[in-house]
Amino acid sequence: NLLLIHQLAIIVSVIQPVASFSINVPFITTTTARKMTANSGILNRVTPDKVALEIKDPVDPKALEQATAIIDELKQANGKVNKDKLLEVGKRLGDVPADATGFTVTKEECKAAFDGLSDQERTALVNIHQRVKAFAEMQRQSVTDMEMDIPGGKAGHTVSPCKAAGCYAPGGRYPLPSSVIMTAVTARAAGCETVVLASPKPAPITLAAGYIAGADYFLCVGGAQAIAAMAYGIDGHDMPSCNVICGPGNKWVTAAKSIVSGYCGIDMLAGPSEVLVICDETANAKVVAADLIAQAEHDVVARAILLSTSAALIEEIDQQVKSQVDALPEPNRSTAGEALKQSFAVQCDSIDHCVSISDDIAPEHLEIQTKDAMKVGERCANYGGLFVGEHAAEVLGDYGAGPNHTLPTGGTGRHTGGLSVFNFLRIRTWMRVDDATASQGMVDDSITMARLEGLEGHARAAETRSHKKAKTAP
Repeated sequence: NLLLIHQLAIIVSVIQPVASFSINVPFITTTTARKMTANSGILNRVTPDKVALEIKDPVDPKALEQATAIIDELKQANGKVNKDKLLEVGKRLGDVPADATGFTVTKEECKAAFDGLSDQERTALVNIHQRVKAFAEMQRQSVTDMEMDIPGGKAGHTVSPCKAAGCYAPGGRYPLPSSVIMTAVTARAAGCETVVLASPKPAPITLAAGYIAGADYFLCVGGAQAIAAMAYGIDGHDMPSCNVICGPGNKWVTAAKSIVSGYCGIDMLAGPSEVLVICDETANAKVVAADLIAQAEHDVVARAILLSTSAALIEEIDQQVKSQVDALPEPNRSTAGEALKQSFAVQCDSIDHCVSISDDIAPEHLEIQTKDAMKVGERCANYGGLFVGEHAAEVLGDYGAGPNHTLPTGGTGRHTGGLSVFNFLRIRTWMRVDDATASQGMVDDSITMARLEGLEGHARAAETRSHKKAKTAP
């Protein structure tokens, strides 16, 4: 997702999203969609009234059935995952080689992968790590313990991290070391004592990211089996079960997260990645097109949306999209081409109109490329991450400008935000009464309210603290 920047590009079939934004008329093929407005480019054209929100279940039913079967196969009577079964499933689903004798990677192997990087690769990884860490630590410092006076005493809250965090990074065609950093570094900045990473068939750069992120355990399994191992723990293994599991993944990861949610915390149920660009006539068509394509190449079900006040600019951007997609290598060209079949452009009457449509969609990534871009961005209410101005490329957010790239998709930005240290923190409240006499008004109110709710036991518990009741007692 990603809430999230990347979806597994190896998925050829369409997965079930959290929610998808569709043209409110049928369109099976690009040609069918273009019958609405003729154009010679690649982006579908729709009018504002045809953009509708179609809420769907975030979990694919078939994937849920399969994930449930995998988890049932793995779990023992004691509730933990059987380590032999985990290895067996990992081999069967291609997470580890057929001759593998284990499903973990050691810290020494991760360090060796880091040391084996070129100077340029190592420098980039270190720089990205430092920026993400600095931003996450700033977030952590923004919320602190506090207390206030209450009648007769004090009340407050404490902020503390969960003990163990599970971080998932997709494997497959594209290694995603950036997801390792975004999840594990954020958990560590929150103060989690133990950080567990899981990624199937990890590439050397993914192992290197695990090293610099300070992962305590690295599981080289993926899908539902990885989520189960992190949620329930592995019998006979010293890795603890995780209190929170985060990170993007395919439909089986999403399904498994829905199963374990409640037993442990999860960040979100993510769907296909998306970008929406609001631009006026001042925007650079080449730059906008490049940003649309950058999102489209994530996955065949990714979506790129263009909202503009300028018909001429839409045409220019569309031609740029076509020429730039054609110039991509494979498999990027084919992946982006498929994603663009369900992407679209809308000409709006005004920038305010663009903002209104964007707020209805609540995109994962929202780019503003207009005059007074910051003022326009400040008028936008719903999005996962905001990228203001031509030079604030969404890909810079993908690769560690600081804010997290794990963002809400499918319209969920209307009620939640992206991954942050807050996903790993517990805000727990407390109260104490030092002066029983000063607290009597609060006691009286509690007695009254308890009886209004019909909870006589509550009322009598409060009355045991009442000075009035004590005076009238026989």
